[in-house]
Amino acid sequence: MKAIEIRNKYLKFFEKHGHKVIPSSPLIPENDPSVLFTTAGMQPLVPYLLGQKHPEGTRLTDYQKCVRTNDIDEVGDNRHLTFFEMLGNWSLGDYFKEESIQMSYDFLTTELGIPAEKIYVTCFAGDEDCPKDELTASCWEKAGISKDRIYFYGKEDNWWIAGEEGPCGPDTEMFYDTGKPKCSPDCQPSCDCGKYVEIWNNVFMEYYKKDGKYTKLIQKNVDTGLGLERMTMLLQGKETPFDTELFKGVMDKLKELAKVDDIASIRIVAEHMRSSMMIIADGGRPSNIDRGYILRRLIRRMTRHLNKLQIDLNELPNLLDLNIDILKEMYPELNEHRQEIKEVITTEKDKFMKTLNNGEREFNKVINRLKSQGINKIDGKTIFNLYETYGFPPEVTKDLATENGFSVDLSEVDKLFKEHQEKSRMGSDQKFKGGLAEQNDKTIAYHTATHLLNAALKKVVGENSHQRGSNITAERMRFDFNCDHKLTDEEKQKVEEIVNEWIKEDLPVTVETMKKEDALKSGAECMFIEKYPDEVTVYTIGNVSKELCGGPHVKHTGELGHFKIVKEEASSQGVRRIKAILEDK
Repeated sequence: MKAIEIRNKYLKFFEKHGHKVIPSSPLIPENDPSVLFTTAGMQPLVPYLLGQKHPEGTRLTDYQKCVRTNDIDEVGDNRHLTFFEMLGNWSLGDYFKEESIQMSYDFLTTELGIPAEKIYVTCFAGDEDCPKDELTASCWEKAGISKDRIYFYGKEDNWWIAGEEGPCGPDTEMFYDTGKPKCSPDCQPSCDCGKYVEIWNNVFMEYYKKDGKYTKLIQKNVDTGLGLERMTMLLQGKETPFDTELFKGVMDKLKELAKVDDIASIRIVAEHMRSSMMIIADGGRPSNIDRGYILRRLIRRMTRHLNKLQIDLNELPNLLDLNIDILKEMYPELNEHRQEIKEVITTEKDKFMKTLNNGEREFNKVINRLKSQGINKIDGKTIFNLYETYGFPPEVTKDLATENGFSVDLSEVDKLFKEHQEKSRMGSDQKFKGGLAEQNDKTIAYHTATHLLNAALKKVVGENSHQRGSNITAERMRFDFNCDHKLTDEEKQKVEEIVNEWIKEDLPVTVETMKKEDALKSGAECMFIEKYPDEVTVYTIGNVSKELCGGPHVKHTGELGHFKIVKEEASSQGVRRIKAILEDK
């Protein structure tokens, strides 16, 4: 069964059970400071999990494009992916454990044809915060899973929360028995030997965690996630996702072009190419910070491994065309943005090749200095510095060192890389520790202020100025907009004056639900129109702003305080960025 067939079966199955199919949200999240990319299907739905009414109702289903960046360095093995697709269904205060479990069981056994005896499940074992989930276990038995294939684990395995704060709850996970022999008599679903592969996760989201304490949500929700690439691999009896039709055409072409036999490098090129294309199609561009840096890193790592495989870099546009043609049925946006994707990746590749050339010049300086000192070994710190400062890959340093009669200390390089990765992960964890879509009075106020800023920029910069992205924390707002020049001091002052005048007028903020086509006809503006379902929420601020938006917002602009621009700078080509704060009155 092909991936697109699995996706379509999933959506049709849940549609038949009363779920509305909603579009996949873009990979670049709007107004969520907690993550660089959309990492899970529930991420765009947090306001509705917390009680806000969704325009499409209480039963939803979709496929969600996701990017997770923690394991970039692991890509190249037989399972890690940066971009993946998650199938999901949600109950927003509607059904709960029994109906959710029965539907999951029916989909796996009836729609996908998986024998019940190949399915193992896990449930929450209970602790001081939440009791043992006996109900979930009994629901599985009632559905058709025998008691000997039901296991109980603690929070580490069967409790789901994104970050340290947010909606959460016990979950039940489904595992597929691959038929491989047990690694030991104690082998069970929690074992990572490969016999049992997790295929689906149903979260029974009825708690909210804050400051280490759990309180009950105003409604009980179900949030599920099924990894499409993994399910495709298992149903096709393949060893890795790279053996499925999602990658095989590109993998075969890379093997044909490569002059070096290196399966890990071929996987890295194929995976990073797909991930980069998806991010660019959703508006991402390379830069030196945040998600732009991740995209830059993916493209550069892909380029480096093309080099390592000794594949002519002039083949890159053809490889991109091939990849887009393979995936365009599943992701039409790739075909729509074909030219941009090729231009962005090719331009970044060319820049990186210059970086490699600069690094080679620095390498030559290093070996000339060492030669003058009578040293014929390059230490790990020097190799690592060449990489960190100039992007010069250690394997290239090693090859050049050998050609020049030098040895290298790669063991020290490995140690320094691990230290660097740990610092990066710790920094990322610290930066985004707040969990998904942190909402409080301050962030809600900033969210509303972005609408006023967007409207003010249209008056000062021009009607063709549109939002290109935003990022909100409790301390400040960041707003990207298309503009071909640096704002003058007079323009910035005028924007501030307009926004503050609207705040002073204490304009009402109203919300209504309507058909998407009616919203657009009424003049409502939005970014990423394709991400919105047929029924949408429209927020109107007096007679100055009307936008499609998920909310939430203040009731009157007078609640915002005093608006002040603290910085205006370039974000990317043709896009400017404003950082602003709301001061107390």
